[in-house]
Amino acid sequence: MARENNMAVPEFLREAELLKQGAEARVYRAEFLGRPTIVKERFPKRYRHPALDEKLTHRRTVQEVRAILRCRRAGISAPVVYFVDYTCHCIFLEEIVGSSTVRDYIASAQQSDSCKELKLQRLAERVGQVLAKMHDEDVIHGDLTTSNMLLRPSPEGGESDLVLIDFGLSYISALPEDKGVDLYVLEKAFLSTHPNTEELFEKLLKSYKASSKKSSAVIKKLDEVRLRGRKRSMVG
Repeated sequence: MARENNMAVPEFLREAELLKQGAEARVYRAEFLGRPTIVKERFPKRYRHPALDEKLTHRRTVQEVRAILRCRRAGISAPVVYFVDYTCHCIFLEEIVGSSTVRDYIASAQQSDSCKELKLQRLAERVGQVLAKMHDEDVIHGDLTTSNMLLRPSPEGGESDLVLIDFGLSYISALPEDKGVDLYVLEKAFLSTHPNTEELFEKLLKSYKASSKKSSAVIKKLDEVRLRGRKRSMVG
């Protein structure tokens, strides 16, 4: 059966639409079991010893699936995992159809005059709440950016659903240091992508503090990481 799967998945991907290729993986769009699907394929790294590469790639795939499933069990919106092929290191995920990135939403809201501040503050609050919930489950995303957060329209026309995606660098950790670094990565990405949004990010952190049971230790670590980051940039 494993042999059949191993042959079937590469054949399936030949018919799929390649969306992007990064240093670690290729991302495809396809239809799987009649559903719009995103397939993430981790390919071999030729510069690594094959046995080590296989071990590391398998571990990263397992960690990614585990983080997504843990988030979903906690009620955090993340793509449904349809199928995993650990031989080919492929994850078949729900495509979040009709969604837009938080990055695009913020950029659009900044250009709009109507209720701009109110909309952005509400979004920052929601992001803070979701990240607090994720960290309370000891999930470290590893690559938090506003491009890795999607807004999916509600079928009832209510508030959009905030969906976290791209858990490729994720892992499980209870350490406040790891959660602080996760927030620091988001802060750096947030402020470089969306200039003059320092107050908005502080709103996000305020919401995080209010929502997380373990926030005080995490924010303390975030401040330490910020300090280290400033020292590095001063030294060059």
